[in-house]
Amino acid sequence: INNVNKIIAPKLKGKDVTRQREIDNLMIKLDGTKNKSKLGGNALVGVSLAVCRAGAKANNLPLWKWISKIARTQPLLPTPCILFIEGGLHSKGDLGFQEFMAYFPARSFKEKFKIASDIYKKLGQALKKRYGKRAARLGMEGAFTPPINKTKEVLDLLMGAGGNKINIIIDAAASTFFKKGKYNLEKKKLSRGELLRFYLELCKNYPIAALEDPFFEEDWQGFQQITKKIGKKVTIVGDDLLVTNLRRIKKAMEKKACNGLILKPNQVGTVTETIEAAKYAVKRKWKVFIKHRGGETKDDFIADLAVGLGTGWIMAGAPTKIERMVKY
Repeated sequence: INNVNKIIAPKLKGKDVTRQREIDNLMIKLDGTKNKSKLGGNALVGVSLAVCRAGAKANNLPLWKWISKIARTQPLLPTPCILFIEGGLHSKGDLGFQEFMAYFPARSFKEKFKIASDIYKKLGQALKKRYGKRAARLGMEGAFTPPINKTKEVLDLLMGAGGNKINIIIDAAASTFFKKGKYNLEKKKLSRGELLRFYLELCKNYPIAALEDPFFEEDWQGFQQITKKIGKKVTIVGDDLLVTNLRRIKKAMEKKACNGLILKPNQVGTVTETIEAAKYAVKRKWKVFIKHRGGETKDDFIADLAVGLGTGWIMAGAPTKIERMVKY
């Protein structure tokens, strides 16, 4: 707050709020570090989002339409990738992978969300029946945190609730269970090759559409190997690997380490850099998923961002809890 009020605000006073790129670049220059460590990424992104909203108001446009205008993109209602089960650091249980999401084919956003919401309720009932009431407790992002430690058990439950039209996305968040060169998963210490074989088996037996952060964020070789093996059928998505950073996105493209991007404005720090990262990835045929953060607020900016940029995908958590629902 101090950095915003005493350093950033005086420099922006009197600036035209419709000049998003100019203002963002001024703040980046003011910070002067590669990782926004001087002023702080949260300070920059807060101001950048406020400028974007002010620009939309100054032009009497809805926020999504203003984002589309400054980004020069075609707006599109995204497919919601709904979160059903949480594990990893998001729960108190022993489930290694952090998020189990899914999406369903339908003609409209409303239909897709309705199908997913109904299945979410159905899954909750199935969990209570099988494991007791505690199984339906909600995690950080509004999804269920059942007492399960086997990935296949979760996938079987999702298949049972979602039927044959389900498309599953797993956010492994592998950096969270990588220690001393091994992946500690399901009470086993796996090598890169062993974890790769596990993923290949899962993708062979279940309708997995995407794998997010399947390896440690600096295990470029792991990402390369899995993309080479199944990248044509399954989207290999980088979040911790890429951190919405254009330099790392370019590196991943050169190495053929993945073919999907998680886009989070507060990872990179400004609206302009977020737009640049999204457009760079989309132009090169990557899938781009606009995603929430673990600890969220009622701010709904990413909903407008998803529509305005037209990347086609949004991940905003479970169909419950106000801070998630406002984004759908």
